Amino acid sequence: MALTEYRHKGPPIGILAIIFTLLFNTGLFFVISLSGHQPYFPGPWESAETIATYFRQHPQDVLLCAFFQFGSAIPLGLYVVNVVSRLRFLGVKAAGPYIALFGGLLTTFDLALSALFEWVMAYPGMAGDTAVIRALYYIVFSVGGVGYSVPLGIFFAGVSVSSTFARLLPKWLIVFGILLAVCGELSWFSLIFPKLLFFIPLTRFPGFVWLIMAGFTLPRSITPPPLNG
Repeated sequence: MALTEYRHKGPPIGILAIIFTLLFNTGLFFVISLSGHQPYFPGPWESAETIATYFRQHPQDVLLCAFFQFGSAIPLGLYVVNVVSRLRFLGVKAAGPYIALFGGLLTTFDLALSALFEWVMAYPGMAGDTAVIRALYYIVFSVGGVGYSVPLGIFFAGVSVSSTFARLLPKWLIVFGILLAVCGELSWFSLIFPKLLFFIPLTRFPGFVWLIMAGFTLPRSITPPPLNG
């Protein structure tokens, strides 16, 4: 008697991860980092005038960056809920999927919020007030920095630990996810120790690879064992 295979119904999460990665990095690299225009996008250690000068001179670049990064939050959110749904479909009954859901949705909301604040900074006339633009800049940097990496680490941990017990992902990908989760949580300390800011990109950029690999590796179907007797 042939066994019946049950397939999870939902969009291909690997494709969602690729779309998210492309949209986010289009805004970050092709619009901001590779624009070739001076002054370059300022870091949080720059003076208030340096920060304001950039936003006064490059409102169009900032606007496009906000556009692409806000758009990237949509496939990320769809990715998160579909991964959690698939973990439940594959039989994970523990708290791991819900931990992943909390971290993933918080990451999505913070990403969208930071992009909207960035849009405000690009609004005509806004960059003329140095104090206001500096305050908005640090909101964007915190919400889109630590506010992104810490909950993303929680998402990595929730999926990786769930996959460990249920044997849903390769061991190397689980270890990779746990290491990313550790980096994400350590980025929290950059709020007090700015020299630890490197944990944010260390979570963000390898995280794109993990999201894509996990999206294509996580099983989509399940075959229940035959009934005895």
